[in-house]
Amino acid sequence: MDKITALYNEWLDKATADPDLKAELENVSGKQEEISDRFYRDLEFGTGGLRGVIGAGTNRMNVYTVGKATQGLANYLKNTGKAELKAAIAYDSRIKSDVFARHAASIFAANGIKAYIYPELMPTPMLSFAVRALGCDAGIILTASHNPAKYNGYKVYGSDGCQVTLDAAEKILGEIEKLDIFADVKTADFDTAVNNGEINYIGQDVIDDYIANVKKQSIHPELCAKSGLKVVYTPLNGAGNKPVRRILSEIGINDVTVVKEQEMPDGNFTTCPYPNPEIREALNLGLELCKEVKPDLLLATDPDSDRVGIAVPDGDDYVLFTGNEVGAMLLEYICRERIAAGTMPKAPVAVKTIVTTELVRAIAAKYGVQLIDVLTGFKFIGEQIGFLEAKGEADRYIFGFEESYGYLAGSYVRDKDAVVGSMLICEMAAFYRSKGISLVQARADMYKEYGFYCNKLQNFQFEGESGMKKMSEIMDKLRTDYPDSVAGSNVIGIADYKQSVKKDLVTGKEEVLTLPKSNVITLYLEDNASIVIRPSGTEPKIKLYYTTVGNSTADAEAKQAALADAFSKIALA
Repeated sequence: MDKITALYNEWLDKATADPDLKAELENVSGKQEEISDRFYRDLEFGTGGLRGVIGAGTNRMNVYTVGKATQGLANYLKNTGKAELKAAIAYDSRIKSDVFARHAASIFAANGIKAYIYPELMPTPMLSFAVRALGCDAGIILTASHNPAKYNGYKVYGSDGCQVTLDAAEKILGEIEKLDIFADVKTADFDTAVNNGEINYIGQDVIDDYIANVKKQSIHPELCAKSGLKVVYTPLNGAGNKPVRRILSEIGINDVTVVKEQEMPDGNFTTCPYPNPEIREALNLGLELCKEVKPDLLLATDPDSDRVGIAVPDGDDYVLFTGNEVGAMLLEYICRERIAAGTMPKAPVAVKTIVTTELVRAIAAKYGVQLIDVLTGFKFIGEQIGFLEAKGEADRYIFGFEESYGYLAGSYVRDKDAVVGSMLICEMAAFYRSKGISLVQARADMYKEYGFYCNKLQNFQFEGESGMKKMSEIMDKLRTDYPDSVAGSNVIGIADYKQSVKKDLVTGKEEVLTLPKSNVITLYLEDNASIVIRPSGTEPKIKLYYTTVGNSTADAEAKQAALADAFSKIALA
């Protein structure tokens, strides 16, 4: 009997905790390809934790894979030798997120680790906040962010409120790999553990403290209440509904119309198969409502409310802004207005990821802000805040963002936060409105001053076992056989973050990259263009990030389209 068949039979016999798993296993009986896809590997655990399709098997998200990960994390924490250990837990609206969260709490309790769990779904940044507020040694949140409904995930945070580092993730993985998924996971009865004080519900005081910290990031708190700003908001059936509406109310924005079909939690996401505010399809219902309500702004947060997207009126239509555009506009707003208000710290610091627009480099230079580049993943931005805090300089951090619609002002959490993002976007809109300037006009002014940048992302999906192999082959090929030119533009440099080397192909000069090793390649082209290639750490896809600069928006977009057409054929051949 081969290994996969043996695993399938073992699960058929032992996976009794969730009747859905038993039914699924029986349904795939005799379907070898479907069985193989569920058992050919364990879900990969890394700095992004776990993420996968919900279902039965070692390559799926279920109570057993969540349980094994939690037991491994518990063992890792106990190895520290600390006498009293605590862990915080949150979950979003995804299918079985609440079930997995309660199961994880029961495992922590059984291992003598006091668990603190939110009594209802909460945004990811509120998990980061709870870890620090409650003095926890770790935190987890059950979420798959903006992935389709069939996915769920498990993110792990350290005591600093950041997602775990590469080193910690490797050590946790080492503990996980020692375990038998059925025999070695300790569990307690959830209700009994609550009665015994081993599991505690996180109180309203923590929630209120989080909201108070968000409000502290406001620069012009007096503006919003008298602005007359009208907003349409959609939480995309996720966790942002209560906290986002609360913060808007508290800063005086009361004309908020919520998209009813997407208001309440629903892990099936029936109105938007891909609940991602980066994608127009997810905003369709909100945009339809805008035709009726005619707001100044459409806000959309993803299911775990760490990303926020916007659309704004432009003539008779509404246009979507990219994460790069919103992030750059927020950075300029924060810099200019904090300087004007006299609240800018000495030697201010902003942080962005390597795939985020270079436009912000010019903005940072204008306002005397140190700009730090980090690897993709907001945990690396959070890490920089931690470095500043260790030196007693956390107040130097003014803003961090990534192109995928994640923003953070302030050091109260260590992850992107759609609640503070929503607040600052509304405040920025109210500010420009008070000056007689629309957000579309403000964006145009920014491009006119700093250059017409076009930043676009292409995603290519690679499902299943064969897809993982194909992604690996693509990256290996590009490392050794990258093109000399793309769409008529010469490749003048390459950075390989896995090999930690950057090479100038014109001079032959090489330099060592000091960022942590990561499976990312950047090609530098003439005229300040670039292409970044990276497999997603959480989804079965390769992402291609293009940057072009032109003498107009149309020129930059035409250059990008040519690059994307030519390079996708080269890379995916």
